[in-house]
Amino acid sequence: MKYIKIPFLLIWRLWFYILMFTTIILMSPLLIIFTAKEDYYHLLWKLVRIWSKVLIYGMGFRLDIQLDQEIESNKSYMFCPNHASLMDPFILIVLSKNPIVFVGKKELAQIPIFGFFYKKTVIMVDRSSIRSRKRVFEMAKKRLQNGVSMAIFPEGLVPTEDVILAPFKKGAFSLAIEFQIPIVPQVYFDCKRLFSWDFLKGKPGVFRVRQHQFIATKGLEAKDMKPLQQKTFEVIYEDLVNDNKYMKDTNRKK
Repeated sequence: MKYIKIPFLLIWRLWFYILMFTTIILMSPLLIIFTAKEDYYHLLWKLVRIWSKVLIYGMGFRLDIQLDQEIESNKSYMFCPNHASLMDPFILIVLSKNPIVFVGKKELAQIPIFGFFYKKTVIMVDRSSIRSRKRVFEMAKKRLQNGVSMAIFPEGLVPTEDVILAPFKKGAFSLAIEFQIPIVPQVYFDCKRLFSWDFLKGKPGVFRVRQHQFIATKGLEAKDMKPLQQKTFEVIYEDLVNDNKYMKDTNRKK
């Protein structure tokens, strides 16, 4: 039975890339206009939210969202979700009507077509370069205005599937303290199970998402970065480790 599913899984996976690149090409005229000036970013965000919904629902997924606290308009936040799937950024985009600027790996800029617009909208970072990390701070200062927020996957990578939650990097927490913006912990329970990097695994289904109470940073200083980092880690880890579906998948036989 397992091997009978493989051709259907591969076709389904291929459909994702067809859907993604076809919609990018169709949106290209608007993307070129909306990425021409930073003043147009709010329009770009609306377009990207529509695109993200098309990708999520077009792949047969649905969202079940629990909001312990909702974001407010014209306020800036630091979004920190766990990272397990290519679908994670699209879920995050759908969850926020307020524009978000992502801090992402420079390697993704090499993807044809997608990389062209990625470079124009994402603050790219080379984690091996101190100069690159300083540049993130400088660009963030320009973007964190008029209710624009930031998003960083604090694990810094997609961990192997037997890892519950990888150790957090400090970048998101340093930035949150620097700009005195609250941390928004988000837990994605099903992305690894339904659409992981394993091409022979997955299926349409429901993505359960929990947005926790925000963690305040007002009044915190650089010395408070590690406790803030640890607190955020524990909030997300506790949800994951106590979710039966997530843990069963994480501990599945290879």
